Amino acid sequence: MLPQSGVSASAPVRPAARRSDDNTTVRLPVDIRRFPWIRKLAADYAYDYGRVAEFFAGSPADPSAWRAAIGRAQQHPRQRDAIVAVLEAQQRRRGAPQAARDAAAQLRDPRSVAIVTGQQAALFGGPMFTLLKAITTVQLAAHVRDQFDVPAVPIFWIEGEDHDWDEVKKCGVLDAEQCLRHIEIGDPPGARQSAVAHVQLDESASAAITALEAALPKTEFSTSLLDAIREAYQPGAGMADAFGRWLETTLGSRGLVLYDASDPASKPLAADLFARELERAGTTARIVTAAGERLQARGYHAQAIAHDDTVALFSLNGGRNAIKRTNDGFAVGDHLEPSERLIDQARQHPELFSPNVLLRPLVQDTIFPTACYVAGPNELGYLGQLKGVYEAFGVPMPLIQQRATATVVDANTMKFLSRHEFPFEALRAQDESALNELLESQLPVSVEASLQDAARALDDHIGRLAHEVAQVDSTLEGAARSTLTRMQDDLKKLHGKVIQAAKRKDDTLRRQYHHARGLAFPGGHPQEREIGFVSFLNKYGPSLVDRLSEEIPLDMGSHWVIQV
Repeated sequence: MLPQSGVSASAPVRPAARRSDDNTTVRLPVDIRRFPWIRKLAADYAYDYGRVAEFFAGSPADPSAWRAAIGRAQQHPRQRDAIVAVLEAQQRRRGAPQAARDAAAQLRDPRSVAIVTGQQAALFGGPMFTLLKAITTVQLAAHVRDQFDVPAVPIFWIEGEDHDWDEVKKCGVLDAEQCLRHIEIGDPPGARQSAVAHVQLDESASAAITALEAALPKTEFSTSLLDAIREAYQPGAGMADAFGRWLETTLGSRGLVLYDASDPASKPLAADLFARELERAGTTARIVTAAGERLQARGYHAQAIAHDDTVALFSLNGGRNAIKRTNDGFAVGDHLEPSERLIDQARQHPELFSPNVLLRPLVQDTIFPTACYVAGPNELGYLGQLKGVYEAFGVPMPLIQQRATATVVDANTMKFLSRHEFPFEALRAQDESALNELLESQLPVSVEASLQDAARALDDHIGRLAHEVAQVDSTLEGAARSTLTRMQDDLKKLHGKVIQAAKRKDDTLRRQYHHARGLAFPGGHPQEREIGFVSFLNKYGPSLVDRLSEEIPLDMGSHWVIQV
């Protein structure tokens, strides 16, 4: 059984901190419900699963749900030898570690199940949350092996059939001054016109690595890190291959299996699914829309909006074109195709098709014996709309486990948060309001009490004065009230000057605040979404993966602030 988080939304952070032998705080849990960017669906999924149970296949905190999901994954017919052959060919091409190859071979065992996650093929591995997804998947597979005595294979689905080149061409890093820098590659031939996986890197990749080397602080790990990056992201390599090679360098030795979903060799395994989507055109859209309406009726959001004519496939024949149902067949981009011809093409040439976000999970779980998918909080939205689609296609829906969510900090930041019991989420604000509140709390009690006494005295005495002068001349009451307002403003200005004096006096506290803010929320964005994990591997080396694996539990509902 996976433990559920027991931290309440209003619980203080500090008492739950874990400390090392030298009494230094190494991790702090923060309830995700304290974050304004976490939607209600993700919060209830972690803390009150019963509210959302009808939209999913079972709670990952329930051992009986795991046993049922494992049984469904084992019993559903799949072409296991065929997918292992595809994986092995991809691994040979990338030079995958032996542990990853051994893990892929386990899928031939009819008892084996897959724990799957996925992400787009991004520059230098992408943001920190990509690494957190992968680590969660590896850890969860190990847990399933131990608890349920079945071979469990961690699989990372490389999504490379999108055309959004601008989304994957850059990577954020922190430089020596802890300033956010974005490293970008150029636009090789086919960028934005072809699927990301089919774009071959050019010399701009080498220039980006040079820029990365200049931006990253020099550490004892820099040379080996940059060598591995150069080996993966070399000119001529495909973007998906480069991403897969780099992630295998990082986690392949732990048995993580990388799967390039754009590989034409694997498309025949989903040919029947593609054809059935065309034969039942509009059914998926109707099911997804109805589920979205039920979610909204319960106060949640609908992540996916599908129109009645939507087909959950793209045609890759001459580009990546949406397919829409018409009265006479299908509209593929700007031309029409008869129904029978397109359906036959899907069966005979499935490499010419690609699933959209609504069908991709079903393709995944048609190909792999998936017992559980590791999802980000935003993915829960559309996954919660797909239960009926799984049922319509007769594909078993896996459990959904929320990925680990974390922020990596240094000792100074952890001391600042712990010593002052500073709310972690307050670091997100890009003004100094949170700092002012902290400084105000540090003022001598007598100063704050005197200011409050002065404010009350003004209200009392000027209020009585206004009443008295009104008896002499009623128009004077307004003048007295205006005087009170000006004096209150002056008192507020004095209060601000006291705060500024405190800032000058305690410059150390101010520096600590800005250091913590820049590390935790660069540019006002959560670190795990803004900074590439390459930045932290450069600082901490391969032990980063060990520490994250050790310090982040598999429960849901907590964001972990980790000191490495």
